[in-house]
Amino acid sequence: MKTFRNAVLALLLLASFAAPSLNDPLQVDWDMVAKIREEGFQRSQVMDIVGYMTDVLGARLTLSEHMKRAQVWARDKMEKAGLVNAVIEPFMDYGAAWDNEYFSIHMLEPDYQYMMGYPLAYTPGTNGKIICPAIIVNVQTKADREKYKGKLKGVAVLASPPVDLNPTAMPQDVTRRTDEDLKKLEGAITPQASRAAAPAAVPPNPELLKAEEKIDFYKSEGALAVLQCESGSFGFVRGFSRPGANADHWSREKDLASMPIIAVTPEHYNRMYRILKREIPVKIDLEVRNRIGEDVEKACNVIGELPGSDLKDEVVMMGAHFDSWHSSSGASDNAAGCAVALEAARILKAVGAKPRRTIRVAFWGGEEQGIHGSREYVAKHFGDAKAGFKPEYDKFSVYFNQDYGAGAYRGVNLQGNEYVRRIFAEWMKPFHDLGFTTLAIQSVGSTDHVSFDRVNLPGFQFLQDGVGFGGHANMDFYDTLVPEDLMKNAVIMASFAYHAAMSDARIPRKTIQ
Repeated sequence: MKTFRNAVLALLLLASFAAPSLNDPLQVDWDMVAKIREEGFQRSQVMDIVGYMTDVLGARLTLSEHMKRAQVWARDKMEKAGLVNAVIEPFMDYGAAWDNEYFSIHMLEPDYQYMMGYPLAYTPGTNGKIICPAIIVNVQTKADREKYKGKLKGVAVLASPPVDLNPTAMPQDVTRRTDEDLKKLEGAITPQASRAAAPAAVPPNPELLKAEEKIDFYKSEGALAVLQCESGSFGFVRGFSRPGANADHWSREKDLASMPIIAVTPEHYNRMYRILKREIPVKIDLEVRNRIGEDVEKACNVIGELPGSDLKDEVVMMGAHFDSWHSSSGASDNAAGCAVALEAARILKAVGAKPRRTIRVAFWGGEEQGIHGSREYVAKHFGDAKAGFKPEYDKFSVYFNQDYGAGAYRGVNLQGNEYVRRIFAEWMKPFHDLGFTTLAIQSVGSTDHVSFDRVNLPGFQFLQDGVGFGGHANMDFYDTLVPEDLMKNAVIMASFAYHAAMSDARIPRKTIQ
């Protein structure tokens, strides 16, 4: 009997070594996943959150009065969701605030046409309604200016060529990744997709005018406004900021020294252009009211936390950029990502999760104009190789990001980090039924996880379906979102953040940079 008892004890001891601990990164807490799924699917608030962001708060150009109001709401919403240490945290001098307060444009002759468009950011208004002729101006070189000397006073300039439209195309269709698409991504073996060799650099032509120089010429000749079209889809207006705005960091002086620049939808722009090519005059009326701030101000991020326990000084982060361009309410780019991150945190709080590490939620500013908010945050809190790393650098585990539209998560881009493959593969298993199955080694750029990856902190962008019209134009509204997609995303993000916060080990970092 004693021998049998000893054998049983030996087997139990052996099993205790062989079985993964509850905090092994490869172990899934299926009970917690069930709670997260139940809360996220049966009592979801994600559409209410994103609906308020888009319908009530609206566009959120960094540093604008609209953005400041939205950030106060976001901080208060984080607190109501149970997050602590919610702050609006400045990250850099950003320049002068800019807001569009009113816009109207119509063609009056030879026929009345209400036209759709919007002013570019960091441009001045019109000082009231103006009624003027519109003319085609094709200025590309310094010599071209001579043809228009003395001919632009009191006119609106059509400064770009007409757009070639495809009658069967929409701005962006809803695209779901096929099984074949996902297999191709899974089968890639290098972080970067293969690319054709870059063409040899061509020296700049000194005779070509820069965009800023063209605007300076139009203004010096007395033109009242510039009309342009840079989109190839019906109803789709694309335009960003005046030429040079990023380089001078949104200077009030440069804003006022520019002139009204209007992006016009292609079908309306093309109509004016065709009429003028018939040598028939076009007359428009235009009114733009833009508010430009008096002083240089600091742009901000919004940060909130679910506090950890025994590893509370270590950090898991999830987030998205809160800023948008000013042309629409920025639903898929990227109110949806912020709503998903906040809903993920709300779910964890609602189910009573007690994370070991602190889970931090970030709504970034300045992403659209250079990933400024996350980059400055990483430099301030974690440091970099040039300035030196800070103590928090070694306490950081992982950052999860949503951007690139509002579609359902189909997997994770591993950002070249093979060491997380087995971990993420296990964490994905509870969501295979949602189509969340793919691990792609690819590195993707141009959004906030890159700020972490650049300093070898694990940062990941979820692999998503292409849903939504994108925030770089006028059609990115709540109506383009798919509720089921955002509900799935919030549940998955909550589970990934929870498991990263509970594991004994932090997420491994790449060894090759």
